[in-house]
Amino acid sequence: MKNLAISENITKRDYITCGLLGWCFEVFWTGMGSCINNDPKMTSTTSLLMFPIYAMAVIIKPVSKFIKNSHIIFRGIVYTMMIFIVEYTSGSILKAFGACPWNYEHAKYNISGLVRLDYAPAWFAVGLIYEKLLNPIHGRGHAEQEEV
Repeated sequence: MKNLAISENITKRDYITCGLLGWCFEVFWTGMGSCINNDPKMTSTTSLLMFPIYAMAVIIKPVSKFIKNSHIIFRGIVYTMMIFIVEYTSGSILKAFGACPWNYEHAKYNISGLVRLDYAPAWFAVGLIYEKLLNPIHGRGHAEQEEV
């Protein structure tokens, strides 16, 4: 197995793509919430502060190379935990400055109002989508790839 540096092969394009995709996910997610709550405008919300937070998903790229031969369930759990850590850490920093754009205190399964554990299935899927996006040559699955 080759030695991978954390920054290996992470490009500006990856960073921008992750940030933009995250914004799109959030617009879709909050828009669907509006639909469920009978908002005929299907209003969506996000914040400019979310772009660099979503862009941090680039860290999935080098991590995915270390766990590429692991089962999809394991990989999804790893990515979910990474997303929860980034969400909690970035939210804590922003909250200290009164700038956190989300507040989950009303949710039953929240951690400090910054993380919703009931969102784990969504983050599981998002992590695997980012994995695929950041590693397009992996094609049919990580376990089927040969070491280069």
